[in-house]
Amino acid sequence: MGQFLMVGAGLSGAVIGRHLAEAGHEITVVDTRPHIGGNCHTERDETTGVNVHVYGPHIFHTDDAEVWDYVNRFETFQPYKNRVKTTSLDPKGDRGVFSLPINLHTINQFFGKTFRPEEAHAFITKEQADTSIEDPQTFEEQAMRFVGKDLYEAFFKGYTIKQWGMHPSELPASILKRLPVRFNYDDNYFFHKFQGMPENGYTAMIEKILDHDNITVKLGTTFTREMGTAFDHVFYSGPLDGYFDFELGRLGYRTLDFERFEHEGDYQGCAVMNYGEEAVPYTRITEHKHFSPWETHEGSVCYREFSRAATPDDIPYYPIRQVKEKALLEDYVALAERAEGVTFVGRLGTYRYLDMDVTIREALDTARGFAKTLDAEETAPAFFVAPV
Repeated sequence: MGQFLMVGAGLSGAVIGRHLAEAGHEITVVDTRPHIGGNCHTERDETTGVNVHVYGPHIFHTDDAEVWDYVNRFETFQPYKNRVKTTSLDPKGDRGVFSLPINLHTINQFFGKTFRPEEAHAFITKEQADTSIEDPQTFEEQAMRFVGKDLYEAFFKGYTIKQWGMHPSELPASILKRLPVRFNYDDNYFFHKFQGMPENGYTAMIEKILDHDNITVKLGTTFTREMGTAFDHVFYSGPLDGYFDFELGRLGYRTLDFERFEHEGDYQGCAVMNYGEEAVPYTRITEHKHFSPWETHEGSVCYREFSRAATPDDIPYYPIRQVKEKALLEDYVALAERAEGVTFVGRLGTYRYLDMDVTIREALDTARGFAKTLDAEETAPAFFVAPV
């Protein structure tokens, strides 16, 4: 049996490690942080008892039945629907609270109308949408083409500038992948069949995944490439450029700052309140007890969330993947493909924004593919990543 090193105690390292441990291999998991779970780490607040998403909210949603069954194997998932609200200005300049994604209620409230679905569709497509834009190339053009100037400026423009640190005219249209409006009263943010939250938090779930006799976890441990030589293979979920000591330069990321505050009672009545105005410095406020609606807490823990460019000392959250970064990524991919004894996995290892269900799916597929190469005594694939 082999001895394998998982760099990172988040979802990728835990799932791959568990699969190989169950096959009889010896697994060591290392992480620089003092806790497991990566960015989906949750912990109980000592004062309020609220289960806090320490690095910002993570909401589980998927159409992948196998992944849904997998997470429920380790933790009971309670039903949870993500219903986002946003505070912004209407066409008259009055501040209001609106429902996202844009739906029939949002349209009627925003424009002061009582449209039925067909009427709202006609109003948006014929009176609001900029149909002169036939082939949207930028985020701004995509929004203007489908919802028009008023809705774009109220719900997309300011928020996007704050989130990405650049004007929507500089971002690709692909960020708005589908029509950002619904002509019914459905305010469920996601379309997926399976949606929920782990009853005791993500860290409790990952702790159970890692709970195996063949798995050893070492926290507060910084990985070096020399460390990897003591193992038969390394699965690396840290920053791709960091593995190579940033020798070609640093890939760009956005990071988040959280301004934590407590409140006695219910602060905002919902889990997520976006702020669409550019003049409001934070993108949203999250109230964490609402992520566990089956629990009751008198006190409340809230985060004001600020987005900015990541520095070398920051936690990287969102890969920028603009033209400059994509060119540098190609060079790092070339290095990774030549590297021996290492497989790059996860959000940081493959420099992509990944939802949790996709992360788990790729981890399962990677572990199974690796196990087959062991059985066939073939060379394990070094690099796992979507096309650049």
